[in-house]
Amino acid sequence: MYLSDLTLSHFRSHKLMRISLDERPVAIFGSNGTGKTNILEAVSLLSPGRGLRRASAFDMARRPEALGWKLTSVLHSFRQMHEIEIESEKGATRQVKIDGKSKAQTALGQIARVLWLIPSMDRLWIEGAEGRRRFLDRMTLSFMPDHAQASLDYDKAMRERNRLLKEMIRDPHWYSALEACMAESGTKIHANRLDALAELEQAQAIAETSFPKATLTLLQGDFAMPDDPVEFQQALAENRTHDLAAGRTLRGPHRADLYGVYAAKNFPAKDCSTGEQKALLVSLILANARALTTRFGAPPLLLLDEVAAHLDANRRKALYNEISVLGTQAWMTGTGPELFDHLGDRAQYFHVSELEGTNPINLS
Repeated sequence: MYLSDLTLSHFRSHKLMRISLDERPVAIFGSNGTGKTNILEAVSLLSPGRGLRRASAFDMARRPEALGWKLTSVLHSFRQMHEIEIESEKGATRQVKIDGKSKAQTALGQIARVLWLIPSMDRLWIEGAEGRRRFLDRMTLSFMPDHAQASLDYDKAMRERNRLLKEMIRDPHWYSALEACMAESGTKIHANRLDALAELEQAQAIAETSFPKATLTLLQGDFAMPDDPVEFQQALAENRTHDLAAGRTLRGPHRADLYGVYAAKNFPAKDCSTGEQKALLVSLILANARALTTRFGAPPLLLLDEVAAHLDANRRKALYNEISVLGTQAWMTGTGPELFDHLGDRAQYFHVSELEGTNPINLS
């Protein structure tokens, strides 16, 4: 899976940017503030969701014009070529076209697999559970594209149920349909997450890698998440009194957490050093990519923002070697070309510079 063309129009700092590519990894370098991460964010929009920054469509528009933005790309995926257009007019909801036909964002998950690791994720193990759930759901989505729709269905029904709870509505008839929807989609979310963790465990077990392996466990607090939708629906109904007091739904997959352990040391990831935590994240992203390659016969797109700056020379070399073996088109950013020396001619290099308010990108 790779991109052969990418064009950005009025996207973030890029007034107009066009690049043509081959299948090799992509090394993008330049000074801070020249728009390197913006390019990766654009590529991340080829996957369902809000992209690697979780920004609104309005925030992605170039300032001060705020005219709206557009990205077009040619994606080679599973022996097929797709032309993808994504645009937003003056902050309106993103519109997606695949091969000239309008599609829902969730349709992107059927043709594109995109994984990313960005600096803000470095604190994943020590901050709140929400970030870890999001991390797990991104990995899960890469294996099961229908995970996106299940999550949307669950969140929509839960928001409506929470509104009833806050308004202290007690009539059970108002809740039954919402809880049935939550039960159906919630058990699917839970099952998908467990399947994704099993895929990652297997991929780590058989891998020869220089990065530490992680043992991952899905936690549900004091609530054992049922496998059966009927059981989950019953649990929601039985817990309404507690939920009414809290004003929100207290049980379900939205309360889950991901617990990580540095396997070789049997040490919680949250208590590891900063370097070890980073290495665990890199290891999991690579394991995810290997599992996808085995399952679908094609590696995903990898987006690794400033990853080289946070690894020593030996780890950088190991990372580049694993990327090359995978055969993935990994998009990597850094401030200078020397960070990618170990890649040699295995990669294609692009220099981004700032000039008169634009951000030209040149093949180096």
